[in-house]
Amino acid sequence: MIHLLLIGSLVILACILCNRITNRFGVPMLLAFILLGMLFGSEGLFRIKFDDFKFAENLCTIALIFIMFYGGFGTRWKAARPVAGKALLLSSLGTIITSLLTGIFCCLVLKFSLLEGLLTGAVLGSTDAASVFSVLRSQNLSLKYNTDSLLEVESGSNDPFAYMLTLIILSAMKGGTSGSSLPLQIALTAISQVGLGLAAGCGIALAARWFLEHFTFETNGFDAAFMLATSLLAYALPSAVGGNGYLSTYLVGIILGNHPIHNKKSLVSFFDGLTSLMQMLIFFMLGLLSYPSRIAAVWLPALAIALFLTLIARPAAAALLLTPLKSGFRQQALISWAGLRGAASIVFAIMATVSGIQLEHDLFHIVFCIVLLSISIQGTLLPWFAKKTYMINKSGNVLTTFNDYTEETDIRFISLPIRNGHPWIGKEVRELSLPPDTLLVFLQRTGQNLLPRGDTVIMEQDVLVLGASAYMGDDDIHLTETRINQFHPWCGRQLCELQLPKNTLVILIRRGDENIIPGGQTKILSGDVIVQNLVR
Repeated sequence: MIHLLLIGSLVILACILCNRITNRFGVPMLLAFILLGMLFGSEGLFRIKFDDFKFAENLCTIALIFIMFYGGFGTRWKAARPVAGKALLLSSLGTIITSLLTGIFCCLVLKFSLLEGLLTGAVLGSTDAASVFSVLRSQNLSLKYNTDSLLEVESGSNDPFAYMLTLIILSAMKGGTSGSSLPLQIALTAISQVGLGLAAGCGIALAARWFLEHFTFETNGFDAAFMLATSLLAYALPSAVGGNGYLSTYLVGIILGNHPIHNKKSLVSFFDGLTSLMQMLIFFMLGLLSYPSRIAAVWLPALAIALFLTLIARPAAAALLLTPLKSGFRQQALISWAGLRGAASIVFAIMATVSGIQLEHDLFHIVFCIVLLSISIQGTLLPWFAKKTYMINKSGNVLTTFNDYTEETDIRFISLPIRNGHPWIGKEVRELSLPPDTLLVFLQRTGQNLLPRGDTVIMEQDVLVLGASAYMGDDDIHLTETRINQFHPWCGRQLCELQLPKNTLVILIRRGDENIIPGGQTKILSGDVIVQNLVR
């Protein structure tokens, strides 16, 4: 157990370090996680033998649930609405067309059997939003015509359709139905997958929204726990009755993420960290499960499929669906290039591997090679491709596509108690000399909040509430606390008597339940907590 914890902690720390390195060079961080998994794998440096595909499937399914939920929860619908129609068309019909074309290519050119070729196309049908936006965020690239929002919604919502195709083809390969009844079975499966997934997603989202509006969490952090339980329920409930759990999970995420719920910004940050960890897990496990010696046998067909998928199948699907909607060639080209394969393809390949069906080809390692090629080549060249197609929006901000972006300038409020002897007592508001860009928002008087007017007179015991633009460089502020006891050399001395370093400023004194903004004559007492800002 201790060895597993030690290895796990070292792997996570190595992944975090790799993330910093890859961001600096514009390489998708998920590529580093795969290579790290290979380094720890059975044929790597550490030679950890791991081939439990069933365990890997269960673990990766849980990880993909959280990734799908956050894909919806983090999507800013206000930014995505203008391109939602195009995005959903690409994620549904686009995924089906891409999968079918890829499957036919595998059958006709690579001589796969019909169903195995179609299964390969279905597994590779979805794109990976995490890979795309790890590049766009690290390079701060915003795209023209809301293409970044389009890619986010498409990549977040096409996994359910690839999953549905994979289930249908696996069911056909198991031979549960005769040839004449196969089309009917496919239609019923598709209807139940989509219908029950949509119904469950809407129902769970509305119930969760009502709960959040009428229930107050007594303990900090329970709102995040509630969201975790909701995302798991959104997958498990429809899956138990034959619906599409991934579709339900994404729908619940997007409905809750775009509803004004308490503490949303911190929830987005929480799920951002959680899904980053889940992506580390999936891609590390992909590398851990792989055998580099087996890649030699599949790299030629994998390369052929990757080239066809990137240069023919996805561009054909994009052109067929987007040309009638007046999307230009440059936008279609970038959308085609940004169709990176990633976490979902890995999970579906593992699902096919443990399905019990005998496959003629090593589907897992084929998908491994394709994901590796897609992330390393397409992902790395994405900024260059966006520049060459003149699709970079230099005045835009890619963060506006996410729910953790605040459209309005952040405002911070401070309270200013008016005590005996304050120079503002008896003055009208119009006479006050406030700092520039500072506004008197309201004042508290005998328990009431009053909106100030120019002729409002400031009285003793008033509490003025001032608003000003927030300082965004929080990393530049380094606060430390010093607790004063009766033996401390500062005890009993005035602030002006202290010989503090030039880079240190006392900004607050906590005295019991009172917070004191200090001046030079402020005397430090035993029990005080001195808060200092250190400028580095």
